[in-house]
Amino acid sequence: MKITDENEQEFWHKYQKKHDPKIREGLIKKYAPLVKYVAGKIAVGMPDNIDFNDLVSDGSFGLIDAVEKYDPDRDIKFKTYAVTRIRGAIFDALRQRDWVPRSMRKKAKEIERAVQILEAKFGRDVTDDEVAKEVGMDMDEYQKIMKRITESSVVSLNDVYYTGDDADEISFADTLAGPEGLNPDAIAERDEIRKTIVESLKTLPEKEKQVLILYYYEDLTLKEIGAVLNVTESRVSQLHTKAIQALRYKLNEIKKSLV
Repeated sequence: MKITDENEQEFWHKYQKKHDPKIREGLIKKYAPLVKYVAGKIAVGMPDNIDFNDLVSDGSFGLIDAVEKYDPDRDIKFKTYAVTRIRGAIFDALRQRDWVPRSMRKKAKEIERAVQILEAKFGRDVTDDEVAKEVGMDMDEYQKIMKRITESSVVSLNDVYYTGDDADEISFADTLAGPEGLNPDAIAERDEIRKTIVESLKTLPEKEKQVLILYYYEDLTLKEIGAVLNVTESRVSQLHTKAIQALRYKLNEIKKSLV
């Protein structure tokens, strides 16, 4: 069964009425490349142990879900709807796998506490050597943990913060994009979240704010940001994590008020 851009709408209406498995298979086949596209975008910056094929497999479940739940009578393009479902399925799978080991999380908390103690003691930004020494780690182990902390934060940032109707999930990334595909209520909610993000950014310390802007808007690496701000790469990772935690708190407050 060949589904093209020209006859696609006709097949959507047929599938909505009869749920013909052949039409379902044809629609999934047509949009299969979209799964690889979304998985590829997510794979950038993920740790080496995250397999691209696993992301594609996880995203395929999102595509199937999108095909089964899509309503062609709503003013939403299927591609827009499907990207949200695919992305959500991938991030759900990443969270369920808990790819940051518990031991790593424990060490990350030790580092965070050490930074707070040393900064209070010295009244300045602390060096990697000072923090590593405080927690009794060599530099290789310390930097490996800092890298994992940042990778975990990137997944957290792309997490969905509000879930209303199936078609109206809003993520941090959605707040930076246009309103295409969102209904009026979802647009209002997205605008509220966007306003909160902007206000939250204003309240962050200058370096934390700069890290987020350079990382998510300018696409610089942590190493490049470190060079711009004249701090170590692991210090950039610390600033990034602190900023994300602050944003997540604000956005979770918005989520509670919208439910």
